[in-house]
Amino acid sequence: MTGNAPVSLYIHVPFCSKKCPYCHFFVLPDSKKNQDFFIRNLLLEWTLKAPLLEGREIVSIYFGGGTPSLLSPKSTELILDRIGNGAFKISETCEITLEANPEKITKELMKEFKQAGINRVSVGIQSLDDSLLELLGRTHDNAVAKKAIHSVFESGIENISVDLMYELPNQTLSRWEQTVREATLLPISHLSLYNLTFEPGTSFYKKQKNLSKDLPSEEDSLEMLRFATESFGKAGLERYEISAFARNNKISLHNTGYWTGRPFLGLGPSAFSYFKGRRFRNPLSLTKWGEKIGNRLSPEDFEEALDFAAKQKELLALELRMLKGVDLSLFTQKNGPLREELKASIQTCTKKGYLGTDKNTLSLTEKGLLFYDTVAEELI
Repeated sequence: MTGNAPVSLYIHVPFCSKKCPYCHFFVLPDSKKNQDFFIRNLLLEWTLKAPLLEGREIVSIYFGGGTPSLLSPKSTELILDRIGNGAFKISETCEITLEANPEKITKELMKEFKQAGINRVSVGIQSLDDSLLELLGRTHDNAVAKKAIHSVFESGIENISVDLMYELPNQTLSRWEQTVREATLLPISHLSLYNLTFEPGTSFYKKQKNLSKDLPSEEDSLEMLRFATESFGKAGLERYEISAFARNNKISLHNTGYWTGRPFLGLGPSAFSYFKGRRFRNPLSLTKWGEKIGNRLSPEDFEEALDFAAKQKELLALELRMLKGVDLSLFTQKNGPLREELKASIQTCTKKGYLGTDKNTLSLTEKGLLFYDTVAEELI
């Protein structure tokens, strides 16, 4: 690969103080023993994978989890320093994100993370409603969440993202509106909005039948989304992707890569990668992942390479998540002429009012934004 073709890194830090009942990610209890094993093998994995990036430019690094802020700033700095040494370029504007939970955040800790190289923090507040936070199994409340956001900002890290969830059991429209109003007053630059899904393997999935009885009605859910998008817009949080909002164009550079097909390498147990048209994943086991790396073997337990038609469909469906739409000229230049089957699917979605075209840019309509899953299913 020649030139400075952009690439991203995802680092899965699997440690949590406790697992939330809705979480389907691979997580483990936090301990010094587990952390030491993880860091040692993560650095070895980087040694194995770094040669793949020769001639590339790293534009984003994302510490996800789990709760990556459970790592010490010194450990984080060690990882970033090791990444900084290689036959590739680190972008001068490289976005380096750390996920953190509110209850562990202090201004002093965030200052140390900033010194370690972190320039963006994603805080999982999920809600500002104390009763719903209890339902979600979170260990913080409204006051702690707000204090955490201000602590990050006061540490000098001004690029702050928060997660909010809606369509929760017992969540009323009025309570949601209060959460939205409070969120817009926080010193944040980015917000990700999620509706609750019952993922297999989670505690909520086992209780789905009972929990579903208390979910908001379809009408209330649509009103929640409408109120949120309108309120965020008025507060300067412009919607740029189906579930993402940003102030002052502080879009998530890392997540935008997922939606536009930018290659990325995943490090750590359970981490996914998408590189040279191949998708692969590390084992969902700290031990198995570490054993493979210790034997200097590529730590993969799953891979797939989509054929041309399937890859083109998936890339188009993902990029359509962006509200600016897809420039079809650029898309075909990068991914080849649209296959007839895909053209037919686009036409079907257009006739149903889900998609529209303006000056060769294909994008979701207002109706399509509400029924994106239907559009994606039709295209793929």
